[in-house]
Amino acid sequence: MSATTPTAAAPADGDSGLGDSGGIGSLLWVCLLLGLAAFLLQLFTGHPEKAWQAYLTNFLLFSAIAQGGLLFSVVMHIAKARWSGPLSNLAEAFSAFFPLSIGLFLILFIGREHVFPWQHMDLHGKEVWLNVPFLFGRDLGALLLLYLTGLLYLYHGLWFKLDGETSVDTPGGGIQRWLLRRWERRRPDAETYRRRQMLFAILYALFFALVLSLIGYDLIMAMDPHWYSTLFGAYNFVKAFYVGLGAIIIAAALLQTRSRTGYAVTPDQYHDIGKLFFAFCLVWADFFYAQFVVIWYGNISEETSYIIQRTMIAPWSFMAWTILIVCFIGPFLILLNKRIKTRPRAMLVLCSVVIAGIWLEHKLLLGPAFTHGEADAGSPFNLVDFFVPLTFLALMVIVVKAYLKQFPQLLRSTPPTGVVVEEVH
Repeated sequence: MSATTPTAAAPADGDSGLGDSGGIGSLLWVCLLLGLAAFLLQLFTGHPEKAWQAYLTNFLLFSAIAQGGLLFSVVMHIAKARWSGPLSNLAEAFSAFFPLSIGLFLILFIGREHVFPWQHMDLHGKEVWLNVPFLFGRDLGALLLLYLTGLLYLYHGLWFKLDGETSVDTPGGGIQRWLLRRWERRRPDAETYRRRQMLFAILYALFFALVLSLIGYDLIMAMDPHWYSTLFGAYNFVKAFYVGLGAIIIAAALLQTRSRTGYAVTPDQYHDIGKLFFAFCLVWADFFYAQFVVIWYGNISEETSYIIQRTMIAPWSFMAWTILIVCFIGPFLILLNKRIKTRPRAMLVLCSVVIAGIWLEHKLLLGPAFTHGEADAGSPFNLVDFFVPLTFLALMVIVVKAYLKQFPQLLRSTPPTGVVVEEVH
């Protein structure tokens, strides 16, 4: 066995270590443009509904990653968990996707004729709830409330992280300098900011559960308006936290492998967030199963068609088993090993596979409602399904990098001397 202490050099002044010297920035823009081109090509050359369905799937997934990522910081703050320092800083960077999420949701309104199949159905009295203006109005209001609360939590928290260690001359972005000037003109009261940060943390956690439940009901479950599950809202926000944790682990592992960032997470910290990831793997699987078992033991025959189509009819049945293996059985068996949870590269691969599985799960939940059985004889995938995620992924990485460049000192989390941070071989 060998172990080493971190030897990463701190970034030079004015450099967060997140530069694009390796061509990463160019690659991100290539991915963004490829996905956008595929979306527009599908949109204007026939079957625009497939383009908008791919768009909806990825909007839901990447918005959930951002929302669940910030929730980690919120939960750690409420619980006063000191072990999460560098991970919480990184989790907060995902909030940079919030403004994009609002913009992407508004764009979805353009494709409303293609993403809401219930518009041409007999809704049997559900028209009051399921109508496009009301749906977009309430969901937009809910997202704005959630994001505003999250940003206020960040605003008050950043003062504690920047005050005393940062001045307007410290390397950083324009937002950091604006905040510092604002706080210099009128110095905040520490106790007031502490109370407000806790208040907004609690509100964000509450709104997270309510808003993610609403989004789950409106943009996923309602696609098949004659089926419902009272557990679906809880299932949706648990899933968002699950993928948010996975994204934090991926980002931490990637940053730690780039020596110029100065970012370091100890094996114990990886182990702790790995245990949390493992726990929500179990919680996700429990909700995945619980909403279906109620239909079985309650003998609710009118709701079985939803389950049968997604678990027993090709090609959805194969997809369902793949999701179960990738998102639950595989992670469950792998994460029983304590050492795996302390290995950044292993956790990076595992979390990437799980997030890909959750993307597939969105496809499983939405696909049959859109295809109306047409895909049963062939593949439910189109090229646009594989290219559009590139655009969303590129947008996520670009805004997270931009946030970390605004506050580069948040990455300088070198642990105490002698603490092991590299993998143990």
